[in-house]
Amino acid sequence: MDKFMDSPWFLRLTALALALSLFFSVRADEEKKSLANVGDSMGIIRDVPVEVYYDNENLVVTGVPETVNMTISGPTNLVQTTKLLKDFTLKVDLRSMPMGSHTVQIQTENISDKIKVELDPATIEVDIEEKITQSFRVDPEMNDKLLADDFELVKMEVDPSTIEVTGAKSVVDSISFVKVSVTGDNEINESFEQKGRVRVLDRDLNKLNVTIEPEEVTVKVDVEAYHKEVPISVKQKGKTKDGVTVNSLTSDEKMVTLYGPRKTVDAIDQLNVDVDVSELTGSGKQSIELPKPKGVLKMSVDKVNVNIDVKVSPEAEKENADGDKSDDEAKVPSSGDSTNSDVATEEPSTDGQEPTTVTKKTRKFTGIQIGINGLDKSFKGRIVKPSDGVAAVTLTGEEKVIDALTESDVMVFAEAKSVNHVGDHVLPIFVQVPSDVQYEVSFKDITVMVEQA
Repeated sequence: MDKFMDSPWFLRLTALALALSLFFSVRADEEKKSLANVGDSMGIIRDVPVEVYYDNENLVVTGVPETVNMTISGPTNLVQTTKLLKDFTLKVDLRSMPMGSHTVQIQTENISDKIKVELDPATIEVDIEEKITQSFRVDPEMNDKLLADDFELVKMEVDPSTIEVTGAKSVVDSISFVKVSVTGDNEINESFEQKGRVRVLDRDLNKLNVTIEPEEVTVKVDVEAYHKEVPISVKQKGKTKDGVTVNSLTSDEKMVTLYGPRKTVDAIDQLNVDVDVSELTGSGKQSIELPKPKGVLKMSVDKVNVNIDVKVSPEAEKENADGDKSDDEAKVPSSGDSTNSDVATEEPSTDGQEPTTVTKKTRKFTGIQIGINGLDKSFKGRIVKPSDGVAAVTLTGEEKVIDALTESDVMVFAEAKSVNHVGDHVLPIFVQVPSDVQYEVSFKDITVMVEQA
């Protein structure tokens, strides 16, 4: 035995045993520490979506956050797997709850019982309200500073003009403004169309959480050059024939609108119309072209009808009758655009005696349909003023002529050749009646809504 213990192999085996014992002892301690630390593993998952279950056909829920942050702890392998797969659900089930305010907890689904979950926030305040839909008119808005110099905003139209807003009743009731903004480059000098998104705001201009249908509308912006309305002044030009005296010269149109640069238009106080009286032989009506002042871009009317009232002496009437056997009536010089001829008040006899008096009669026609002539085929027009689209015309003339007239002999129309853009246009009206009849119409112009055909 002593020999064995003194042997080198004994020492070697003893050293090996001690080494193995130390190795397994250290390994066991490490495994214990590892097992002790398994339940302390923790992880954070941010922005986890929250699902809400409720009657979304008839109700609206507010107060539920779209996402929450989630802290989990438990066995390391389960924590790591949960963070990686994210195969769980966070939900709020309100299907059994009545309308009103409620404090509810966010629930978890499909997550291991061995994992501890903490949510931020864990409880929330929700409001369950009735869902309503209401129509609102959309108001367009545009900064006038976008307009070019000497141009003005005439009007803006929205298509469609109303939208449907759906949301919680309290939110819909708080709506104060429904607007669409028009944007664009500076120096706008022509009419245009633009699409824009509708904004729904409360009285403090806060955007409201509602559903809008449609979300986009089309805004039609009508821009015109600066304009001003000035009176029409009829002036006598030339010298009348012997025996002819001009009592009055009056225009059917009393005012005309001038369009152009502000400085040019503001310098014009009235528009003068000259009537050549050198060839007048009787009273009547003439269509005269308006002179366009230098620098003016356009005028609301290009022609006016001038009522000419003259007094003719018996000697002059006899002289006129002798000079023109084919026409016993005194005439105003002919005009190709005249809408009414003169009416004789006396008819000279052919034997040189005192002229005989012609019996006059006045008759009123109502409900004459107003037409729109000359409108480009790319547009369509609708009369908005007067709303019924008809006019009343009073006719005066020789009794037998007036008695023979029917409504088909009277035409009332507006000339729309100058219209080149959509929007409302004020157009003068013209009247066509038989040449030996005078007329008076119930109004001088109409308002026509022009749209794309």
